[in-house]
Parts: sequence; C-alpha cells; structure tokens
Amino acid sequence: MKKVNTIALPDLKKARNRRKEETKTILFDMNNEYKTLGNGKTYAVMTYGCQGNEADSEVISGILTNMGYTKAEEPLKADVIILNTCAIRANAEDRIWGVLGQLKGAKREKPDMTICICGCMPQEENATQKFLETYPHVDIVFGTHNINSLPQLIAKKYDSGKKVVEVLSEQGGILEAAPKIRVSKYKAWVNVMFGCDEFCTYCIVPYTRGKERSRAKEDIIKEVEQLVKEGYQEVTLLGQNVNAYGKDRYTDYSFGNLLFDLDKTGIARIRYTTSHPRDFDDLTIRAHAECKSVMPHLHLPVQSGDDEVLRRMNRKYTHAEYMEKVNKLKAARPDIAITTDIIVAFPGETEEQFKHTLDLVDEVKYDGAYTFIFSPREGTPAYSYENTLTEEEKKNRLQTLIDKVNSYYLKGNERFVGTVQPVLVDGPSKNGDDMLCGYTPHNKLCHFKSNNPDLIGKIVNVKITEAFSWFVIGELCD
Repeated sequence: MKKVNTIALPDLKKARNRRKEETKTILFDMNNEYKTLGNGKTYAVMTYGCQGNEADSEVISGILTNMGYTKAEEPLKADVIILNTCAIRANAEDRIWGVLGQLKGAKREKPDMTICICGCMPQEENATQKFLETYPHVDIVFGTHNINSLPQLIAKKYDSGKKVVEVLSEQGGILEAAPKIRVSKYKAWVNVMFGCDEFCTYCIVPYTRGKERSRAKEDIIKEVEQLVKEGYQEVTLLGQNVNAYGKDRYTDYSFGNLLFDLDKTGIARIRYTTSHPRDFDDLTIRAHAECKSVMPHLHLPVQSGDDEVLRRMNRKYTHAEYMEKVNKLKAARPDIAITTDIIVAFPGETEEQFKHTLDLVDEVKYDGAYTFIFSPREGTPAYSYENTLTEEEKKNRLQTLIDKVNSYYLKGNERFVGTVQPVLVDGPSKNGDDMLCGYTPHNKLCHFKSNNPDLIGKIVNVKITEAFSWFVIGELCD
C-alpha cells in the first residue's frame, strides 16, 4: 500500500453521537501560501448524489479557483480530479468504484494527476478502508465536515508525496463565506441547514452528515438578496431535513418563518428539499398558500404506506398522520404537485403491507415518485434485519409500484393541457431541433418551439398543448 499521511479516519460510532454543544460557525479564510498552488494547473469536480452534494461541489470549485486552478476542458486529463460521492444506496457506491477503475488508466498516462475522494462515502469506515487498500491511485480522502481544509490537504500531498486521509466523524459545523462557482447563472442552491437527527433505520445520512444544524437566518436572507441582485430567478433551499430548520437555533423561528421572509427578497421562485413529514407544519403549508414565490410543488418522502413498516423504519408518523398533512396542503393550495420517495421490500414487508403503500399512492395521487428496492447500508440498524423476499419478489413489487405511480404522473401532467404556464427556460431541448425547455412552477419539464437563446434564464409564458408521462409540450405565447 502507498504510504499514507493519516490525519483522521471515520468512526461510525463517534459519528452517531449527539451532544448538547454549540455548533461552530467557520468563516472560510485561505492562507496566501495556497493562493498560487494551482497556477498553471487544471481541476475537475465530478458530482454524484443529492443536491447537497451539488452545492458542496460549487464550494469545492470555488476553493480550487481561488487556489489558481482553472476548470479542465477534458475532466479525465485534469491535474486535480475530485469525486464528490454519495452513500445513500449501494448502486451509488458501485458507480464510484467503476469511475475509480477508469481513473486508474488516466493516472497511468498522467502520473502527476491528483485524485481526491470526498462526500459521504469516505465517512463510512469500510469505504475508506477500501480506498486505502484497493485503490492506490487515490491520493486524498476527505469527508463532509472539512471541505474548508482542501487547500491544506492538497499542499500536504504535494509536499510529502504521500496519500492524505482526513475524515472527521463529528457533529459538524457551519461553513460561511466560502467561495462558490455556481453551475447556473439563474438558478441557485442555498443551504439552510445541514445534517439529520431522524436516524431512520435504513439511512446512513445522520452518520455521514452530522447533527441538524441551522444557518443563521440573517446569513440565508443576505445570500438570497445578493442572488436577486445578480439576476437569479430561482433558489432551491437545501437541507437533509429542511422542515427541522431553526429547531436547534431558535425558539420562535421555523422553516415556515424563513419562507415568509425570503418571499420578501424579490426572488421569483423558491423551491426546497428535502422534507420530512414529521416536521412539515401548518406555517409551511400557509407559506405555500400565501407566498407568491413559494412554488406549488412539494417533495414529501413517505417511504411506506404501512404503519408497521414505518415503525420499523423509525419514520415517526403513521399513514393517517401523513395523509392529514397532505390533505391540509391540498386544501390550502389545491393545485399543488406532490412527489415522494418510496422504498419497497423493506425487511419484513408483507404483501398486505405493500398493498397499503399502493393504497396511499391512490389516496395522494402523486405527480411522481422516486422508487427503490431496499438497499442495506452497513452501520445502520436495518442492515441486520432479516429479509426473506426473493429478488424476483422485490423486482415485481417495484414494477407494480412504478406502473401505478406512472399512471398518476401522466394524469398530473394532463391537468395542465390548455393552460398557460410560466416556464423558467433552462436551455436547448433534447426533444427536437429548434426547441427550448424549462420547468413550470409545478416542476413539470416543458418543451416548446423556439430557437431564441436570449430566452434562456428568463421566465416566459407557454401554453401547454400536450402531456406525456415525463414532460409536457407547449407553444410560446406572444
């Protein structure tokens, strides 16, 4: 094994600890000695996983740019390559092992290349051990809590020539004032909180992302106000559980309050993800009804429609409690589009319990859903739960669920045919030549005829003429 400069290794037991101590705010400040370290060199950041990872990658790109690196036109030939990884499911990790196999050949052609792994995978003990033992061409391994240390880690690698590993297993802090290279010039990710304290029995995120910790409301509002000045049209508020915003920091200020305050900034569109049904409250529902900028779309993961399965998942709500909140939301905002996450074949799930999930889909009539077969994650309680279902039974349940969800997906799109919808234009459509595409307020992908690039980044009115399961087609209004 390549010589290793080990600063810290992951510890899942330590990562689980939740102590009553004040969350530290870290103001990013880079020493002058690092500001020319990347002069003449290029970088590439490859992002896998959730929107939180996307936001982290924007910070990583900002830090590398401040170090003098420039973005590589050919990622596999960059001087520094960073893989920002996801650990939520096994197939997410399998992708990384495959990419690392590709990078082995790239590094053979360019020995001075520096390959870094960060994100959620390094926070897992077994994954980091595998990086050390099986992938000698990986040079730097760091986790979710020390992105601000990237300049020091790269400098240490350059100075010593050794592999550098620093993965902190802690409750986590809040990084402010870090530079960002935003992917878009009109849609922005805005972190409002980090971490998760829910500890669903199947989920590794509370271990990889630390405790729930909210940014100061003033910092969030200031960031959005600046984005408005820069011409941004839409922000997506991010957190592992955005509905818990403020609980760790304030006694009388919640996520709903934040939505009302951000509505006053002049931003055209506000979206947010991800919500936990337990913490989804009446004030947030009011925001959907009363705040012009809060979009009529909600992603509210249910995971299962059966109470016993929900109990074993440690979701802390019942089928009836979930539906009560959905019905309140629909009463307040009748046109709301609701999407969800659902896991099938959770250990012990019976055929009857699976049917309860199908019943819930019929009750909610989701506009879409991310559906998955249970993926055991080592270190979580559900990893050791017995699962007697065969692979064929698991796949059959998933397909049954997909078919039902897709039927509502189409109906959810059909209801907009004949209406005029404001569409934030993203860019050229893959649906045909001389077409553009973007998203409606209800988060419907819309394709329409136009070859005018000046419309990109603007909100235009489109009359919806056709609906399909995955998108709608419309005509640009005069």
